[in-house]
Amino acid sequence: MQHCENENLRLIVGCDSNAHHTAWGNTNCNGRGESLLVFLNSSKLEILNQGNESTFCNVSRQEVIDITLGSYGLLESITGWEVSREPSLSDHRHILFTLRGSVPALLIRNPRDTNWGSFREGLRDKLERGPEMSMEDEAGLGLAVHWIQQALITTYEDNCPLTPAKNGRKSLKCTSEFKSLRREVRRLFNSCRADNKSSRWELYREAQQRCRKEVRKASKETWRTFCSSVNDLPRLARLHRALSRDPKTRLGSLVAPTGERTQSKGETLDLLLATHFLDSAAACHATRVDWWVAARIISYCRVEWVIDSFAPYKSLGMDRISPALLQEGWEILIL
Repeated sequence: MQHCENENLRLIVGCDSNAHHTAWGNTNCNGRGESLLVFLNSSKLEILNQGNESTFCNVSRQEVIDITLGSYGLLESITGWEVSREPSLSDHRHILFTLRGSVPALLIRNPRDTNWGSFREGLRDKLERGPEMSMEDEAGLGLAVHWIQQALITTYEDNCPLTPAKNGRKSLKCTSEFKSLRREVRRLFNSCRADNKSSRWELYREAQQRCRKEVRKASKETWRTFCSSVNDLPRLARLHRALSRDPKTRLGSLVAPTGERTQSKGETLDLLLATHFLDSAAACHATRVDWWVAARIISYCRVEWVIDSFAPYKSLGMDRISPALLQEGWEILIL
């Protein structure tokens, strides 16, 4: 709260307060509720709850303990606050509301929208006005790579407009069994609220558990189906992106032919390189550049073939350059 106040930011808080007070719809007050209300009165947050619909329901009690708080400046932007009647598979019920015009859209660049004619003209102009660079040593080569990279990126940004990102996330496919379970959970929940008997709550709990199992089953099946469908590079890249979001997924330790394990990421990469590319170790640690060998391995035709082999609009790498930029600017880059 203090950070948002200092930075003049608007704040929304959805909290499981475990506090009772009539100010947010409870029929009674407790010490925790009194303390929370005193705190809120001294803050710049407003209680957004409407009505006294229970947000927490179980066999022993039905209370309003889930509170939505918002900055004063958001009061007119938040509408339709309500407690959802759909089963949440939890003792807490879903809170729904609409936030109008207060969240800026995420803007992205879609390479498909690039003006390629203007891109090529801008890239040619930037490269022609670039500094003189010698590529006879490592420093000069690094400077040239950096200059070309920046020229590609800035020209692309100049010719590709920012557009709002679309949410492409898909929900799980609901089977007929799952739909039937949801209806049963909803029916039992309404029955429990109308007639608060422990036997009915027990049936409701059992239906909730069955519904949770069905959700986990559907999630696992969807993941297995996706993994089994990975049979080409684009889908493999999608799988890699999904797994790389997990901070625990890292390049691990490998056992060397000597029986010892690699102790760092660098040692692991060196072992992979030496195992799969037998002559790489000597090449990597060479004291001079053998341009004759390099010319036999790398040629304009081979580089062009590699660039053309990529899908043009695959995801950006660490260099922030998509294959489409190289494919569209290839004739200019080789000059």
